[in-house]
Amino acid sequence: MNDASGSYSQVDQDRIARAVREILLAIGEDPDREGLRETPYRVARMYAELFGGLHVDARSHLKKFFTQPYDEIVLVRDIHFHSMCEHHLLPFMGKAHVAYMPNGKVIGLSKLARVVDAVARRPQVQERMTEEIATLLESELNAKGVAVVVEATHTCMTIRGVRKPGSVCVTSAMRGRFRSNISSRAEVMQLIYGERR
Repeated sequence: MNDASGSYSQVDQDRIARAVREILLAIGEDPDREGLRETPYRVARMYAELFGGLHVDARSHLKKFFTQPYDEIVLVRDIHFHSMCEHHLLPFMGKAHVAYMPNGKVIGLSKLARVVDAVARRPQVQERMTEEIATLLESELNAKGVAVVVEATHTCMTIRGVRKPGSVCVTSAMRGRFRSNISSRAEVMQLIYGERR
């Protein structure tokens, strides 16, 4: 998505490039050799893109809504995202399942994906990301219920440290009716996973 593209100018790319050059020197590389000469600037542009969510108000995607008496579950499943673990600055990626129970107003389905993208594109931990998405939907839509389930693979766990490829972290945030009503929670989980489990 290109939501964050307008925010690239708010990132000090020259400063990032200088820092990357220093990292290359620190690990014993030659930043002036042909293959690395442009790397600091490539990394700077990449960071501007990956962290563009820092300069985007995710709530802005939830301002336009439509009056609609529909009051059953609205679910967008398998919203793919990527983020950066704030502990190691390594990527984690996966999919988010976002559901809400409208209270008189609905939003365009793409807005749910835009919220996920805006929240993900910042130094992050999965637990906070899950909570932030749920909090935004609950407060901005005044929904009767909100359910957010995030599944992700963390490269800080798969390529370093414990090195357990294939492991998946699952987090959830249930609000309103999805938290207080067991049958509503079971229904949304069935809609998310159903026969796929």
